[in-house]
Amino acid sequence: MSDPVTFLDGRVTLYLGDCREILPTLGKVDAVVTDPPYGIDYGKRGSFQALHGWRDLRENLTWDVERPSAEVFNTIRACSQTQIIWGGNYFSDLVPPSMQWLIWDKGQFDFSLADFEMAWSSQNKASRRIVYGRGKAVQDGKVHPTQKPIEVMRWCIEQLPDSADTILDPFMGSGTTGVAAVKLGRRFIGIEIEPKYFDIACRRIEEATKQRDLFIEPAPAPAARQEAMEL
Repeated sequence: MSDPVTFLDGRVTLYLGDCREILPTLGKVDAVVTDPPYGIDYGKRGSFQALHGWRDLRENLTWDVERPSAEVFNTIRACSQTQIIWGGNYFSDLVPPSMQWLIWDKGQFDFSLADFEMAWSSQNKASRRIVYGRGKAVQDGKVHPTQKPIEVMRWCIEQLPDSADTILDPFMGSGTTGVAAVKLGRRFIGIEIEPKYFDIACRRIEEATKQRDLFIEPAPAPAARQEAMEL
């Protein structure tokens, strides 16, 4: 593990390394919002093809060979108050039953890929759906084969409690969760094992720190929130 990269006076911290080694060193965070490898093994199956919409994103995959272990999910749940985990239908045997599922409806049916994607949420709240078309998604500049749209990840973070100031993504990929968190004025911790995508995530998140939504103020630190409540 190399030294972390930080932005915004430490409000953003990015680690290049294996989340299994880094997670135990971080302590408690408010929330995990992440999109882990599903274990589909697209690289072996050769399924990243132009006819599936992947175009230039075909690559020799190693990160999608297998899904994270039960121990990883247990660590994620232990280190955070709230969790939103995309691909929850692939991990239903590794996470407990929950009332809330979040759905990304891609607004296009009978496509070669899924009509919608599902995120497991630890919250006892009503399930929610966002409709966000595939055409809009590519406007972000897709640089990772399984990259989620910024707007979808932003919507995810907005489903969290208002008190969720620090967002952790242990499978950061190209950094979309971090971009969304920065735009919402949240603190962000990201972990990525692939140097190629770590560098891309650093660039995207650093750019986002310079283009944050002007009408959103950074969430106050926990101590500041407590003081405000007591006034």
